[in-house]
Formats: sequence, C-alpha cells, structure tokens
Amino acid sequence: MEIEVKLRLPDSAAYQKLLSVLSPFHRQTLRQYNTFFDGAAAELSSRRAVLRLRFYDDDSKCVVSLKAKAVIVDGVSRVEEDEEELDPLIGRECVADPARLGAVESRIMRRVRDEFGVVGGGFVCLGGFRNVREVYDWNGLKLEVDETLYDFGTCYEIECESQEPEKVKQLIEEFLKENGIDFSYSVVSKFAIFRSGKLPQLPAND
Repeated sequence: MEIEVKLRLPDSAAYQKLLSVLSPFHRQTLRQYNTFFDGAAAELSSRRAVLRLRFYDDDSKCVVSLKAKAVIVDGVSRVEEDEEELDPLIGRECVADPARLGAVESRIMRRVRDEFGVVGGGFVCLGGFRNVREVYDWNGLKLEVDETLYDFGTCYEIECESQEPEKVKQLIEEFLKENGIDFSYSVVSKFAIFRSGKLPQLPAND
C-alpha cells in the first residue's frame, strides 16, 4: 500500500514561490512521461486498476506499475501499487503497439494476465501526460513537487510518501502557511484528472 500526502498548489506563482523557498534542499529534477493502458474489454478499469509505463529523462529508465483501488481523503492518498523496471526500448515498443505488452515477461505482466484476465494482445493505450518532478530532502522527508502538463492545462502538486501521513501533512501545511503559499487538499489522482479531460476546480476562498 502506497500512502502519500498530496497537496495542490493553485497556480504557477505559488509553484514558483515554493521552488524558491525549497531551493536549498533540492536534490534532483526528474522529467517523466506517463503512458496508461487498459484491457480491450476494460478488464483493469472495471476493477479500479490501471497499468502505467513511466519513462524518465529521455528514456534513460522505464518503470511499469500496476495501481489499484486508489482513494484520496483529506489530502491523503492510499493506493495498492506494484512496480518494477522495464527495458525502455521494450517500453517504447509497447507504446507504439500495445499488443506487445502481452508478450512482455515480467512479474507485473503475469499479474495482469493471471489476476485481471488480460491475455494475448488484448491491450489498449489510453494516452498519457508529461510531469516535471522536483525532489527535495526537507526536514527528514522526501518532498516531490510536480508540474503536470496535460493537453488541456497544467496542475501543480506536492507529494510526500509516509506511513505517518497526518503528522507529515501537518508539517507541510505549517511550512506552506509560514511562507504565505496557498494550497488545498488534492481530491483526485493525476490519472483521474487525465481521464476527465479537464482540470479540477479549485476550492472557493473563504
């Protein structure tokens, strides 16, 4: 089970302000491209699951992930996640021809076949989006600040994986408030935003 604090930033100004404040703690920048797949008969999505190929930094790395039963409540995301590395060349072949996924030999693809019943070349590509992830070592935590670029707009989000999400959320909230950075709790996943085709509305100011 992956547990993450997820806080949304309202706009580019808040995002840039946060990057400036966090700059002494910067560790790395990751340029990601996420591509998603389902079974031809919606075998994955009908059970609240999705298969993702994530490419890093001009295909220097590729990770295949199986995510299921995602829930976000009060800025805390919980999702069943399994992932492993895949040869980027094979990954790109699968994006070009999703049927090739059926021949990929990996633990996750065996799960997709055995547990979800997607067999042979019965895969469809759902498309995807780019994400620029700034990674920081802050207060003993690994903070990830995302700029997610969809065809229909851009979202900004803070993520922090933790087994103590309420404690971590409070720390991050206090830090943002001290630095005058507006935020709200994320209410849906990046994938859900992508599938909806529109940016979620920001909460009204009190």
